[in-house]
Amino acid sequence: MSDEERDIDIESDDDESLGTARGDFQFASQAEKRAHHNALERKRRDHIKDSFCSLRDSVPSLQGEKVSASRAQILKKAADYIEFMRRKNSAHQQDIDDLKKQNNLLENQIRSLEKTKYTGNFAAMTSNSALLTSKAGSLGEFDGSGSETSDSEASNSVCRKKLKT
Repeated sequence: MSDEERDIDIESDDDESLGTARGDFQFASQAEKRAHHNALERKRRDHIKDSFCSLRDSVPSLQGEKVSASRAQILKKAADYIEFMRRKNSAHQQDIDDLKKQNNLLENQIRSLEKTKYTGNFAAMTSNSALLTSKAGSLGEFDGSGSETSDSEASNSVCRKKLKT
């Protein structure tokens, strides 16, 4: 394209823009705004729909349903599931805390038995065994097995036998 043709092209573009009235220019702008707004609204609705679909898929009680649940049902079941998981996590955390306490007690028992073994202090052993037996009773309650003897009592008797020999 030569310079002359470009000038003619530019002039024809200018003529077209001059030929349109201000209202036509605004109308085109309004149509573009409306189209843009509609596109954003469609995108927002799709995002909400996808969010509810992923929420429905993440709740176990809604996964097997063939009938589509309403958004209110999805929210209700999701809230119920969250509450259930919180209770479950709390129970597990309580079990973890109990196991840590039990572990600390057992470590203390082991340290006292090792100390008694190295010092040869049998008088301390008998007082420690009474202490260990009382602690073992509380650990037996945690175990839930209902047996009268606990593992720590059995280990105490084994340690006593080793010390006597």
